[in-house]
Formats: sequence, structure tokens, C-alpha cells
Amino acid sequence: MEISLPVTLAVLGAALLHASWNVLVKSGADKELETINIAVGSGLVALIGALFLPAPAPASWPWVAGSALVHILYFVFLAGAYRWGELSYTYPVMRGGGPMIVALIGALALGEVLPLSATLGILMVCVGIFGFASGKHDRRATAFAIANAVVIAAYTLIDGQGARLSGAPLSYTLWFFAANGMVILIYGWLRRGSAVASHFRRTWRRALLGGSLAVGAYGIALWAMTRAPIAVVAVLRETSVIFAAIIASVVLHEKFTRRRLAATGAVMLGLVALKL
Repeated sequence: MEISLPVTLAVLGAALLHASWNVLVKSGADKELETINIAVGSGLVALIGALFLPAPAPASWPWVAGSALVHILYFVFLAGAYRWGELSYTYPVMRGGGPMIVALIGALALGEVLPLSATLGILMVCVGIFGFASGKHDRRATAFAIANAVVIAAYTLIDGQGARLSGAPLSYTLWFFAANGMVILIYGWLRRGSAVASHFRRTWRRALLGGSLAVGAYGIALWAMTRAPIAVVAVLRETSVIFAAIIASVVLHEKFTRRRLAATGAVMLGLVALKL
């Protein structure tokens, strides 16, 4: 499979949505409660939509369950990374490691061996993504971000296959988010008790906004994975680091340095190599 221009533009739009909800998490006072809040919000949004659509094929339900469990680690590591580090550092590290792992496993396990130009494009994008992660930072932020890169690769592969087996990528996405929201709610209740409900009552509009952005971003990506190689879609999603860096500089007042400007150029060259 090759990636078409409409699919490419859709994935880049998804990257913007993904960066936006991550800024919401980072800007919150309590990073753990904020991640739980958005997970619950996305679950509610997805459940409402899922009730009006046909269910995905039975073969995809184990993948839904597996992805929901893996996402517990995703939200734990996300909160830890944002607690100890800047968005413009931790976000690129988390998002940059995943595509390289996905490309390697995709070639070995799924038979998706990419042509040389696409492989070089992926490497260039990943180099650019890591280029955003400049300067000295708390080791705890680095550890959480690297751990989350592995988790991101895992759930990308799980959901890429699940969406293909589902026969209905949109339904798969919505039921995944509904299941994930329930799992994270239980986890959050065990971790923080009534603070989860109190925080949601105070910030439910923020939860639904962030949840809608998350559902939209991932739904577009999973749809794209049914029409293009998983590795290519994965690396295109991670161009969200450019959007995140720009939004962080405006909203969170983090510096957009010359190094990060050069990293943006590297990402763009990688996209050209991917025949965009």
C-alpha cells in the first residue's frame, strides 16, 4: 500500500488535534487527574457515537481489550513525563521513538517492508522529532518519555491490526475509547478516589473538549492505517511535535529555539522523502 494525498492531509490534521489535547494536559495543575479526566471524557464522547454505529467484527474485540490495557501505562507515563518535564521536550521524545519501533516491527512481523525512500523519510522525520528535545532536563522526565515511546509503539501496532480486522475502523475506534475510558476510570478511582469525580465535575467541559480531540485524532489515524502502511501513518502522526512546539511557545511560553526550527526543517524534508 502507498499513502495518498487525502490520507496524508487527514493524518496531518489528526496530528494537530493530538498536539492540542496534550497541551490541555500539560496546562493542567494536576497532570495525573488531567490525563484521567480526558480519558474519561473521550470515553463518554466515544460511547455516545458508538451506540449509533454497527459493532466492529468479533475478531477485533481482543485487540480492543489489549489496547485498553496497554493504555493504562500510556496515561501513567504521560502524566509522569509532563509532571517532570516541558511539553516541548517530553512530547517529541515520546512521539519520536514510537515510529522507529513500529517501522521495525512492521517489517519483521507484519511484512510491511517499506521502500528505501520511505525508510529514509521515516528516519529523517524521527531525527527531526528528536531534534526538538534539546537542552538539559530532569532524568525522570526522560525516563517516563522513553518508556511511553515503547508503549506508543505497542498500542499503534495493536490498534493498526485491530482496525483492519474490524471491518469498521470508526466503530473500532469508538469502542476502544469507551473501553479505555472505563479502564482508566477504574484505575483513577483506585489511585485517587473521590478526587477523580470532583475534578471531573469542576472541569467536565475541558474533559469533553480534550476527549473529543483525542477521539478525532486517533480515529483519523486508525482509518488511515487501513489505507496505508502502519509505519508511514505512525510517523506522519508524529509531525504533531511541530504543532505542539508552536502551541507550547504561544500558550505555555516555552522557547521555540533555533535548534527546534532546524528540527522542523528536518521533519519537512522527511515528509518530502515520503513522497508528499
